[in-house]
Amino acid sequence: MIRLILTDDHTILREGIRALLGGEADLQVVGEAADGEALLDLLATTPADVVLLDLNMPGMDGVTTLTELQQHHPTVRVLVLSMLDHEKYVSRTMDSGARGFILKNADSTEIIHAIRTVADGRLFLGTETGLDLLRKLNQLSPDKSSDHVSRMPHELSGRELEVLQLIAEGLTNAEMADKLFTSRRTIETHRQNIIEKTQAKNTAALVKYALNQGLIA
Repeated sequence: MIRLILTDDHTILREGIRALLGGEADLQVVGEAADGEALLDLLATTPADVVLLDLNMPGMDGVTTLTELQQHHPTVRVLVLSMLDHEKYVSRTMDSGARGFILKNADSTEIIHAIRTVADGRLFLGTETGLDLLRKLNQLSPDKSSDHVSRMPHELSGRELEVLQLIAEGLTNAEMADKLFTSRRTIETHRQNIIEKTQAKNTAALVKYALNQGLIA
């Protein structure tokens, strides 16, 4: 039996994952936590094999929590379940002790497989994240001229392109969250990732960049 603790500040997401895992005979959710501090308190009294951990949480964030887990609960294996798909987050979390990284929009089969893989002591990288990293490595491969690479736009994920299109249409973060059936915080995270990838200084510059690169209509 694999004992799990779900750590995410969104109650509805924890409930969804609990329901998702309810039919798996070898997986048991033994606790839930809304942030890193609550997780550490819970682990003091509740043994667990795997922690599903969000990165973007109030108070003690995911990376800080990973450091604390490495120090105080080194045998607990951590699978990061996040909407932050930039490679820097993958690198930071894996360097901080996570055993796996998967996006929240992954299908149920992949999430369950990821849990079992991490519980078995192996590393796991979600399909979408892995393919995205592979595409970026391919862009930087030696057989491409440096001049060509320098002109390549920073690749945005499918959801980031959706958010970028809505930004260009003038929607607010709250309106985008409603339209894409997600939280305002998630939209803010996507917006920040887009700005970092494009190096745009403001919304007008961002839209201009996107139009010039043919990223939006």
